[in-house]
Amino acid sequence: MIVDGLPDLAAYRRFVVAFSGGKDSLASLLVLLTHGFPPERIELHHHDVDGQGPSFMDWPCTPAYVEALAHHLGIVLYRSYRVGGFVRELDRENAATAPIIFDTPEGSRVAGGSGPLGTRGLFPQVSADLRVRWCSPALKIDVLAAAIRNQGRFFEGKTLVLTGERAEESPGRARYAALEPYRTMSSRRHVDHWRPVLRWTEQQVWDIIASARIRPHPAYRLGWGRLSCRCCIFGTADQWATMRLIFPEAFEVIARREAASGRTIHRSLSVTELADRGCPYPAALTHEDDRSQADDPVWRLPITLDPWSLPAGAFGELAGPT
Repeated sequence: MIVDGLPDLAAYRRFVVAFSGGKDSLASLLVLLTHGFPPERIELHHHDVDGQGPSFMDWPCTPAYVEALAHHLGIVLYRSYRVGGFVRELDRENAATAPIIFDTPEGSRVAGGSGPLGTRGLFPQVSADLRVRWCSPALKIDVLAAAIRNQGRFFEGKTLVLTGERAEESPGRARYAALEPYRTMSSRRHVDHWRPVLRWTEQQVWDIIASARIRPHPAYRLGWGRLSCRCCIFGTADQWATMRLIFPEAFEVIARREAASGRTIHRSLSVTELADRGCPYPAALTHEDDRSQADDPVWRLPITLDPWSLPAGAFGELAGPT
């Protein structure tokens, strides 16, 4: 197995995997396991985009899927989220960004919530600039950083943070370093950032998942080529057409929000106009069990597949950050 920029793994006390439940973060985790590192030294950190509230942007099943995977692999799962999730940040008007709640070995803790006043009102836009694509920092990147900065245990020994970016996905990601100091690095806190699958092909990602017989997230089995939010700002015309067909209530929530505010997710098209231009994924109509599970916050399917098969979304549309 070729692993990009392989660090001295034995030098680290703990491994923190930023775990979305998508294929690339799953492959990153499996790299650690195939190198023989015991599960008790690994932590999965999952950020709940909707802040444990009603589903607005994300897949309702994702938190439960991540929990089922953690249980199957015997790895501790820490959850974190910004209070109020995506909706509160979107609706923020002359107010500070909400505080962050994160799990610790001793229980939940709160950090932040006292920053400068600001106003949103506009959906995050497709951009490499994280000030414009605010969902990534506000609901994911900053959330993990806060969890690390606000726990004294990260002063004890070295920590390696793993994320699943791959160069094949975009020119921007191709410029990332495989190994570099993590944003929470300090004179007292040693935290490095490793992207173990940065130079992997998608085939390599699916191969390692197949070897573990892990059931891919329902989104892939329904035709999505990438796991992000169900109502992701990078959603393609075909994805919005599929959403409108099989998850009409979730689609209408976004469409009504656009109509009421006069501001769309896409820079120039409403989700209705996008859906009109697209064609639903055929797999979305044939995988009834995954379609039902995708909309269910309780995980009900086996977390493994035997025999294992590639999901319909494999090698599909790469709609995501540039």
